[in-house]
Amino acid sequence: MKKLAIVTALSLSFATTGAFAESFTGWVSDAMCAKDPHKVASADHAACAQKCMKGGEKPVLVVGEKVYTITNPDTLVNHAGHKVTVNGQVKGDALTVKSVKM
Repeated sequence: MKKLAIVTALSLSFATTGAFAESFTGWVSDAMCAKDPHKVASADHAACAQKCMKGGEKPVLVVGEKVYTITNPDTLVNHAGHKVTVNGQVKGDALTVKSVKM
């Protein structure tokens, strides 16, 4: 009976591992500018990203060469063009932001 309880507890712990938040450090950009990941780290990118987001472009998080779409975009709009650390959950290329730090 003890073995069954231990196996069940371990199985449940592995099943919930995906529910934990991960940490990502990258640049908040807009979807159009993120097509060139090297552009997002330039000095004039912040103003461009802010302008594009005001025009309706969705924010994305660029981490190296990887671009994550944001499932709750309102969390990153105020950080356009900034380098941030985001805690959130990833599913494929989509990131759900739980918290943002500059």
